[in-house]
Amino acid sequence: MRFTYQARDPSGRIKSGEISAASRDEASRQLRQDGCYLLALEETRAMPAGAAGGAGGALRRRISRSEIIYFTNQMAIMVDAGVSLAAAIEGIARQAENPTLKQTLAAVQKDVEAGDNLSAALGKFPRQFDKTYINLVKASEASGTLAGMLDRIALQSRKELETRQKVTGALMYPAVMMLMCVGVSIFLLAYVFPKLTPMFAMRNLKLPGPTKLMIALSYALTHHWGWILLGVVLIIGGLVYARTQRWGRLAFDWLWLHLPILGPVCRKVALTRSMRTLATTINAGVPMLEAIGLSGEVANNVFFEDAWEDVSEKVAGGKQICEVLEGNRLFPATLVQMISSGESTGKLGQVLHKVSDYFDREVETAIKTATSLVEPMMVAVMGGIIGTIALAMLLPIFKLSTGH
Repeated sequence: MRFTYQARDPSGRIKSGEISAASRDEASRQLRQDGCYLLALEETRAMPAGAAGGAGGALRRRISRSEIIYFTNQMAIMVDAGVSLAAAIEGIARQAENPTLKQTLAAVQKDVEAGDNLSAALGKFPRQFDKTYINLVKASEASGTLAGMLDRIALQSRKELETRQKVTGALMYPAVMMLMCVGVSIFLLAYVFPKLTPMFAMRNLKLPGPTKLMIALSYALTHHWGWILLGVVLIIGGLVYARTQRWGRLAFDWLWLHLPILGPVCRKVALTRSMRTLATTINAGVPMLEAIGLSGEVANNVFFEDAWEDVSEKVAGGKQICEVLEGNRLFPATLVQMISSGESTGKLGQVLHKVSDYFDREVETAIKTATSLVEPMMVAVMGGIIGTIALAMLLPIFKLSTGH
């Protein structure tokens, strides 16, 4: 069997390629032996004849997170009602409107009917079902609690989706305001200023500094727009490339954590993702070290990933989680204390669930606070930029009207 993988090598760089192995576990073992940190692993399948034809365009449609949540919720209900896995998957696939989801579920159903576990069948589609999802399903299969676990996964996924939507909503307003500001500025510089410049030249006016600056910007925008566009494309391409490198991720994630107003929101979002995943995986019976690794991955921040990787290494050496996290600025002292009490009483999973619920509320409060602060700031910034351009246009006109 051949597998396509994406992994982080010992130097921290992300690489991808293909590997031959007898099974997924064997492929994972080979990559770990090479010192790689596995990010994604998918079996390479030959495309059926004719698949590149009419269905090809439809199969490119992405499966949304809400569709995965719907599938998980429906599976929980059907499995709890005693419906077989294959029949449940077939019923959900029949109702699916997304052709990509329909084909994915058809492949999962085929594997389940062939004797594979649900976790193994879903694991062949890592883009749709992440490692946390697969490990939770695998643990529930071993304990015979699949229906309850699917319901818990759906609830957790729904909470994560709501958190993501809240953060996106908080960032949407400043993004729209910035686009409006850029659009109005380009209109004034590219359309209005070129009409006023000849008039200023005919009157031999001594132009103030702000007007000279805006005329220079207007000239560059109207005569060298191709170079400006190329520069913007290169900057965006450079930022995208940097995001794929470890040094770039370090820079971006550091910036997100230290941004005024938005930084605390990003920190709390990473914390609540980690805590919720750690709580769910521990309660599901996932091995502790694997649960810690999954908690680092879902944080989506390289500093939290490194912190949890350090926790995993030191817990494997015999330390407790609270001992490793103590003194780490990413984790509040109250959180470390609650983890300590959970470890000492043997109720770590329950404590972490309460902690994640607490941070969910903290995220909601932080988003409301950030939104209330960002809105007036963006209005002030937008007004300042457009006001400066307008003032640069009006100053010479005032001179003309007063005769000075």
